[in-house]
Amino acid sequence: MSTIKLIAIDQDGTLLDDQGLVSERNVWAVQTAVARGIQVIIATGKTYASAVPVMARLGIKAPGVFTQGLVICNADGSVRHEKALDRETAVQLIHFCEAHNLPQSAYCGRRILAPWPSAYQRLLHEKYGEPPLEVVGSLLPLIDEIHINKFLISDEVTNDETRRQLTTLVGDRATVTQAVPEYIEVLPPGASKGRGVKMLLADLGIKPEEMLAIGDGENDLEMLQMAGVGVAMGNGGTAVKAIADYITSDNNHSGVAEAIEKFAL
Repeated sequence: MSTIKLIAIDQDGTLLDDQGLVSERNVWAVQTAVARGIQVIIATGKTYASAVPVMARLGIKAPGVFTQGLVICNADGSVRHEKALDRETAVQLIHFCEAHNLPQSAYCGRRILAPWPSAYQRLLHEKYGEPPLEVVGSLLPLIDEIHINKFLISDEVTNDETRRQLTTLVGDRATVTQAVPEYIEVLPPGASKGRGVKMLLADLGIKPEEMLAIGDGENDLEMLQMAGVGVAMGNGGTAVKAIADYITSDNNHSGVAEAIEKFAL
């Protein structure tokens, strides 16, 4: 196994416990790794803003991969790379949500826009630490003023059928994925957290085999598969555990620290 030079960590269900907190043991493990010259980055489906208090808790300033790999930021938060949905696909998604009366959120850089408030959008801010939602009415009149990195659709009742319809609708013009049960995500084609991590590794001159990656969800699969050591959380999904090199403790029992201690320290 190559020496670990970088650790990529997912946030929700991984670094954060079920209360959205980072344990003392996880803080110690991350800070010890950084003190030994190992870079630690956050790789999350959420925005940069959601990671700011997490990085402050860890005591680190580092580049990171955000919004499912669509926004890669420098340590100061400035954007290094960015990718957005094409206009036609964005318009189709808005029409689809309006026709089916589905709560929708558009991730536009550091902003999250929605046509109307809903419990799902409040959950994004209150549970997942995203920036406050901007309620703007229909997104269609704004389509030429904004660039949508990803589209989030909330449909817990008919989730599977909605996801099937969305996959058919966008075809090869976008990627449909899911990180948590409440939200279906539509991204530019080929976009993924894993691809974003790979791009950042290239920028930093670090090989994938020199990375320890830790995650729990479907959107972490590619990141874990490319890593020298891919670690699935004990609370992770079946597919993630199936491809992992190691299964650590769950997010409520400092599984991140266990993995760092085992493979990097």
